[in-house]
Amino acid sequence: MGLLSNRVERGSLKPGDHIYSWRNAYIYAHHGIYVENDKVIHFTRRGQEVGTGTALDVLLVSSGPSRPHVPCATCTPPEEGHGVVSSCLDCFLAGGILYRFEYSVSPALFLAKARGGTCTLAVSDTDDLVVHRAKYLLDNGFGCYNVFKNNCEDFAIYCKTGLLVLDQSSLGQSGQAVSIIGGPLAAVLSTPLRLVTTNVYGMAATAVVVYCASRYAADIGMRKDVVKVPVEDLTRRLATGFLQVVEPTLPAPPLPIG
Repeated sequence: MGLLSNRVERGSLKPGDHIYSWRNAYIYAHHGIYVENDKVIHFTRRGQEVGTGTALDVLLVSSGPSRPHVPCATCTPPEEGHGVVSSCLDCFLAGGILYRFEYSVSPALFLAKARGGTCTLAVSDTDDLVVHRAKYLLDNGFGCYNVFKNNCEDFAIYCKTGLLVLDQSSLGQSGQAVSIIGGPLAAVLSTPLRLVTTNVYGMAATAVVVYCASRYAADIGMRKDVVKVPVEDLTRRLATGFLQVVEPTLPAPPLPIG
C-alpha cells in the first residue's frame, strides 16, 4: 500500500481484513470484513448500503452502485431487523476498487490521509477474533443502522477492535462521519480568528489545523469514551435494551393552520 492509497489486490486479502470501496464521485465508502472464500460480511440499512431516513437519501442512493434485478445466488439477504449481510466480493465492490483499511498507523500517517474512513490509530485484534465477531453479528445483528452513530464503518471497526462508543449522544467510531462533521466544524471554529488575521491563506491554514486536530482527537484509538465489549455481551445489551441506537426518522409534517 502506498502512502496515500490503501488500494490492494484481491490475492493479498486474508480473513479478518477490513476492506472498503468508494462509491460514485467518492461521496462515501462502503466497509466490510473479509471472512473467507471471496465472502464479505457488512452492515447495511435493511440491505441498502447507506441511508439517513431523510431526504438526503436521494443524493446518497443516487451515488451508490446500481443493483441487478436478479439477486446474486451466493449472497445472503439481511435478516429482518438487523441489516448485517454476507455478500460475495464482487457484489460488495459493485464494480469499485478494493481498498484495505489500516490499523495501528502512526500519527503522521493518520494526518497525511486527510480523508477520514481509511485508517486508524487503534490496534486490531487477532484475525480469528475479528472473523468470529463478524460471523456472530451476521447471525445476531448489530442494532439499528444510523449513518452518524452506527454505520458500516462502525461495524467493521468494532469487528476489528471490539471497541464501542457507549455514549449514543456522540458520534460513533466512523472516520467518515467525523470528516463530514469535521470540515464544517473547522470552518466554524476558525471563524473567530478573523479578528486576529484577515489573510485568507492564514484562515485556510487555521481551518486545516482545526480539522486535523478534530479528526485526531475523535479517532477510535484516541478517544476516552470507548470500552471493550465482547460480541456476545453486545448483542445481549441490544436485545435487552441496555444499548440503543435510534434510527433517524423524517420530521413530522407541520400541523395545518386554521
